Amino acid sequence: MTGLTTHVLDTALGKPAKGMRIDVVRHDGKGREVLKTVTTNEDGRVDGGPILVGDSFVAGEYELIFHAGDYLRTTGAVLPEPPFLDIIPIRFGIADTTAHYHVPLLVSPFSYSTYRGS
Repeated sequence: MTGLTTHVLDTALGKPAKGMRIDVVRHDGKGREVLKTVTTNEDGRVDGGPILVGDSFVAGEYELIFHAGDYLRTTGAVLPEPPFLDIIPIRFGIADTTAHYHVPLLVSPFSYSTYRGS
């Protein structure tokens, strides 16, 4: 498989993060372009296969902007105002357009982590 995928897990609840909004952004040196906005499904993934694939999957700098605060509020998490984590931007590069880039997010109200998955 080639393309860009993500998966969001709520580590505080121990389950996939359903309903998290994610903005997909490309940076080109002149500015940024929001390519699309997606929402995670019941498995914490995005329906319809890779987020970027084919002609939209080109080398460059990208950002996934996870709207964690909005999601965490829907779970009943007790958050301070403003929340410690609200918008989580993860900026990364795509160099090999024949590869699969998987950028998961593990999130709780007070921490997050990511890595290049498979």
